[in-house]
Amino acid sequence: MTWQTAAACTDEDPELFFPVSGTGPGADQVARARQVCERCPVVQDCFDWAERTGQRTGVWGGVLATQRRSVRRPAGYRPARPC
Repeated sequence: MTWQTAAACTDEDPELFFPVSGTGPGADQVARARQVCERCPVVQDCFDWAERTGQRTGVWGGVLATQRRSVRRPAGYRPARPC
């Protein structure tokens, strides 16, 4: 995971990226985490890693776990071929 050494979050408190919820005070925390991700040169690598490793919590690549689950495909998923 050499991409992590270039990540904008390396000097941030890790708890910033693991809010208790995405609403209320957690929403402010998510917004602050995303601001860090917006300036990150490896944001796509971070998102891809979270997807590959099935991270179930936290903001990775500027995306909450609930949002990642909505785009995640089960292993072996293949779209149906048109008839």
